[in-house]
Order: sequence, then C-alpha cells, then structure tokens
Amino acid sequence: MAETITTESNQYLTFRLGEEGFAIEISRIREVLDFTDLTKVPRTPDYMRGVINLRGNVVPVVDLRLQLGMSAVEKTVDTCIVIVEVEIGSDLLHVGMLADSVQEVVDIDPHQIESAPKLGTRLKTDFIKGMAKRDDKFNIILDIDKVLSGDDLQMLGAVRNEEVAVA
Repeated sequence: MAETITTESNQYLTFRLGEEGFAIEISRIREVLDFTDLTKVPRTPDYMRGVINLRGNVVPVVDLRLQLGMSAVEKTVDTCIVIVEVEIGSDLLHVGMLADSVQEVVDIDPHQIESAPKLGTRLKTDFIKGMAKRDDKFNIILDIDKVLSGDDLQMLGAVRNEEVAVA
C-alpha cells in the first residue's frame, strides 16, 4: 500500500511541462506572467534563461524543463513565467520559472498525495514532495526549495545583485 504524506497547504497551482503535470503550493506563488523578452546574462548555465524587470526589480528566470532534465521550453501562446518565492538561507528570492502552460489552482486533499516514488539510489527525487492523482493522471508536486540546489540559488542571487548594481 502506498504511503500518504501531508503537506503544508491544500491549494496548488498546476502547470504543464511537455506532457507532464506539475504542481506547486499556492503559498509559494507570487504571480503568473505572460512570456516576455528576457535579458540573457553571460556565463550562466543553460537553464538560466535570463532576467526580467518586474516592477523595478531584477528577477532571474530559469527554464524549469532544462533544470529537470527535459528539453528546453518552446515559446507558444501558452508559455508563461511563474514567479515563485524560494529560500536562500534566511533570505527570500523571487525566481521566474518558464512553464509551457498554467492550468489552474486546485484543492488537493492530503490523502490524495502519495510520497515520491523510490527509483533507486542513483536517481535524485528529493525535489518531489509527492504525487497527486487527479482524474486518472498524476501531478508531480515540486518542493520548490529543492528544485534548485543551494549552489544554483546562490548563483541566482548573485545574478540578481549584479544586475541591480549595473542598473
């Protein structure tokens, strides 16, 4: 029998990356933006697509598909930037994540959420909080603080600070 886990919130923003459904706790979402032009920052990893100006603040934008080992996001009319809040030590950083499309905000009962599958010792799945079954499909619930490693977050914070200094 599958182990059931509990999470902090019952509301999640669901979105698609390719054919897969993902979800993030709504409390971590700041806003969803239409895709806009990005300013590429030299010498950053491929998944770091650039930065945007969000009401006078520099916000780094990552390609979540690349970060998760998928192919890069292809820009369509549904492509959007999900602004999330992630923790860097004691600081909070706003990061934009490219998504193929945003679906909806849903209530997911904690009993519908199963723990992340154990895929062997070589595959890292600690960024998955759980799997929520909805309408015969799964939404992968991401632990947004673990999607990006500590080094990634430090680099994003440095990019934001350098851009602020240049502006």
